[in-house]
Amino acid sequence: MPPIADHPLRYAMANELHARPFPRVAAPSRAAYLAIKPAENAAGRDRDVDRAHLIALLDRFGAPHPQPGATHYSGQIGKHMLKWESHTEFVTYTVFGDGVAERPFDAGTFAVFPEDWLDAAPGTRVTSALIRVETAKGDAGIAEKVRDWFVPESLAISRMLDDELVVAADFRIDVGGHMRFAVFARPEAGSQRIGRVVQRLCEIETYKAMSMLGLSRARGLSRTMATMDQRLTTLLSQMSGVPSDPAEVLQELLEVSSELENIAAQSSFRFGATGAYEQIVNQRIAVLREDRFEGRQTFSEFMMRRFDPAMRTVKATEARLQTMSDRALRAGNLLRTRVDVERSAQNQSLLESMDKRADLQLRLQRTVEGLSVVAISYYAVNLVLYMTGPVETAFGISKTLMAAGVTPIVLVLVWLMVQRIRRHME
Repeated sequence: MPPIADHPLRYAMANELHARPFPRVAAPSRAAYLAIKPAENAAGRDRDVDRAHLIALLDRFGAPHPQPGATHYSGQIGKHMLKWESHTEFVTYTVFGDGVAERPFDAGTFAVFPEDWLDAAPGTRVTSALIRVETAKGDAGIAEKVRDWFVPESLAISRMLDDELVVAADFRIDVGGHMRFAVFARPEAGSQRIGRVVQRLCEIETYKAMSMLGLSRARGLSRTMATMDQRLTTLLSQMSGVPSDPAEVLQELLEVSSELENIAAQSSFRFGATGAYEQIVNQRIAVLREDRFEGRQTFSEFMMRRFDPAMRTVKATEARLQTMSDRALRAGNLLRTRVDVERSAQNQSLLESMDKRADLQLRLQRTVEGLSVVAISYYAVNLVLYMTGPVETAFGISKTLMAAGVTPIVLVLVWLMVQRIRRHME
């Protein structure tokens, strides 16, 4: 029996689930993270340009190139391990190195990315981070270190994955332009687990930053939406009365509706992406299985206080925009109905006027027909009298008597002729 044929995409779809394995990170170690996104039309960017930029970095270290069309890459560059990923709107670079610098979060870790290579990046920096991984047998000294490294007001610190790691961050940009994450790993924590946590931290930071783009868009729309809401309210108030010119109000209403639809179309991708990124942030935090560390706020509590209000603002703006669009659409339909009714009434009046005119024309036509019968009969009688002149002389009949006898006959004949002509025309 011949084997069953496989779907052309079967292996590709199955391999996609395993295409991006977590990095292995041993303690102590350090990592530098960079996310790059074009300022405009990031989703429609040329992915080949991203790969060319990656290859330019690999060539500096003599590292092998990724496969054509690849969306991820892992390889050694000098003394560091590089992990590169291409996403819908951005690309990420993560560099891992063994050991930690004597100076916490030394910007030299980021120096693996050459300055001229960064200047040639096909986009702008969405976020970058320095990650320090230390070994910690117990909790001693962790509180003192994070107090020195981070801003206490914004500090979030948690025990993660059954207390195998303690992770701290304040989500603030340091003087070098980077976020900072500190990971304290227990001796029994494996490199795979540490790598998974480091990867999650990078994802949390990136998707948080991408989500905040939606907040920027929402704030940018606030003034425009307030102005349009006022215009829409004014138009609706005019509709509740008797507008002087419903067609003019309808035209203004259609303009407002068109502007709202245009704004919604331009914002739909950003608002939709923001909702998706928000879910990813919350999911990534949830899988870390946080426990409180010495009564400090956890990552989820930090997000609840600082991140969630921003996302609610985005959702509220999106809902308000949709509500305004629906209001404008309903108002337009109502006003269009009113205009149609008024036009129908005008058409009815016009038809009645046309009926009256047609009736008058019919009466006038009949009057003209009657006059035409008389006129034609007059000339016909004269012709008949001329023709019957010899009869008058032969029989001695007076012209008056002859005219009196001929006239009714001629009138009847002319009337019948006119009626026949009218029936033929109808």
